[in-house]
Amino acid sequence: MGTQDDEYDYLFKVVLIGDSGVGKSNLLSGFTLNEFNLESKSTIGTTGVEFATRSTQVDGKTIKAQIWDTAGQERYRAITSAYYPGAVGALLVYDIAKHLTYENVERWLKELRDHADSNIVIMLVGNKSDLRHLRAVPTDEARAFAEKNNLSFIETSALDSTNIEEAFKNILTEIYRILSQKQIADRAAHDESPGNNVVDISVPPTTDGQKPNKLQCCQNL
Repeated sequence: MGTQDDEYDYLFKVVLIGDSGVGKSNLLSGFTLNEFNLESKSTIGTTGVEFATRSTQVDGKTIKAQIWDTAGQERYRAITSAYYPGAVGALLVYDIAKHLTYENVERWLKELRDHADSNIVIMLVGNKSDLRHLRAVPTDEARAFAEKNNLSFIETSALDSTNIEEAFKNILTEIYRILSQKQIADRAAHDESPGNNVVDISVPPTTDGQKPNKLQCCQNL
């Protein structure tokens, strides 16, 4: 028997990227399991990648998110970048209390755009907002960087669950609406192509008793 999680309208692959220790794994478990592990270790495993899924509602549709948590260690970069193709969304995460993790965002962004689909939706995530007393990255600076690079932006805390749900729901909603607009545009382009708007019209009989002529006409919709 399939579970309720097996019933969905769309399946979106989303990757979590960023330096080691910024809290990617806890963001993932916070969204998919509603859990936080204070003793969470860096994502290593045998592949340097872990994933989990969760289904959510967007505009009345069931979206199943397949979220891949990639290792931030340098030695795993070649492995984790192989998981970028096919991803329609990415959360690029840094630690607001460690400026170096924010400085490395630019390198992560370049890697993502080199390996992922050109239309991927990217959200910049400043994690560990509960460490505001240790803040090293001003919110306005990060927001300006996001706007400059056409990224959405949010600050989160996996520890106290601040904006975890919002971050994932926002990116999934953005992906879905972009996809919906593309489907509508593709459908419109198909409907307006030659031959698709041909309709039959009948001309009433003339007064001299001739039979009606059947004509074809292109109808502009």
